[in-house]
Amino acid sequence: MGEKHRVRFEPVGIEIEVDEEQTVLRSASEQGLMLMHGCKEGQCAACKSFVLDGDDIELDRYSTFALPDYEKEEGFTLLCRAHVYEDVTIELLNFDEEMIRSGLPIQNAVAEVVSIDHVTHDLRHLVLRLIEPADITFFPGQYVDIAVPGTEHTRSFSMANTSSREGGRLEFVIKVYPDGLFSSFLDGRLAVGDRLDLTGPFGVFTLREGHDEDVVFVGGGAGLAPILALLRSMAERGIDRRAVFYYGARRRRDLCFVAELEALEEKLPNFRFVPALSEPEDGDGWDGEVGLITDVVKRHEADLRRAHAYLCGPPPMVEAAMPLLGQLGVPEKHIYYDKFTTTGGED
Repeated sequence: MGEKHRVRFEPVGIEIEVDEEQTVLRSASEQGLMLMHGCKEGQCAACKSFVLDGDDIELDRYSTFALPDYEKEEGFTLLCRAHVYEDVTIELLNFDEEMIRSGLPIQNAVAEVVSIDHVTHDLRHLVLRLIEPADITFFPGQYVDIAVPGTEHTRSFSMANTSSREGGRLEFVIKVYPDGLFSSFLDGRLAVGDRLDLTGPFGVFTLREGHDEDVVFVGGGAGLAPILALLRSMAERGIDRRAVFYYGARRRRDLCFVAELEALEEKLPNFRFVPALSEPEDGDGWDGEVGLITDVVKRHEADLRRAHAYLCGPPPMVEAAMPLLGQLGVPEKHIYYDKFTTTGGED
């Protein structure tokens, strides 16, 4: 390990020590701080912050879409890519003070494959059983990094279940990409009984406690996984907030877990599930909502000033939904999102 330096976060007044060989985000996570982040690959800008003091900071490779050169010159940085070589003070721009100190310890684990089921033509329901340790603690909506066997790479996947207390079970909904590093392995080589190395939990896509505002979930593709975890958690805990889940797919064959989501409408009287198809086929026999999921939200919602919104899915969907929700009145600080990327996180 390298030399350690002090990093102070403002305006929350929290200080940690960060090893030169670790990114600021990783070090914070290991010390139980839940800082806002998304992809951990320098692509989504969720962890963008401003350097108030100190300039000896180097960044691992990142996308200039997340941090344009002019912003870097002004003093902005990406915590998931930043290595510090002196004491620094950083202003958090996107943070939830309620969540920062509620972090859980990151653990390394080994899990065994229990099942791999095709739930659509390109989505797989992967179920693992923890071997060592037998249980890890995580908040519904969080994710773990799974090591890709035979490589030095990991991929990030959100848990669809609410805890691992029942037999060490972890559930994932994973999209298969034609050249995806993990998903190709998942579809071509991974078998029941194989073991995988995991690290986590990570993420701040969790249900905020102590609120009674309405909840609007917007998802697409494998973005179903963390939202399903949040809805399952609401049902288990008897949380009776008004909630609606707008889920977008292309065709009927792209929908999954429909029966469970419809059953949740019975368990949660104030919950509605609204699936929509953007390209229904004649043979689908579809009589539900049609169009892009953002258009469906706009048709159904007029005033969301007293709502919290959770978005999870492909970047174009998240990028289109965020300004729409703002226009409908959702306060920016109450829009929580996971933007899936295909490099570093084939969620």
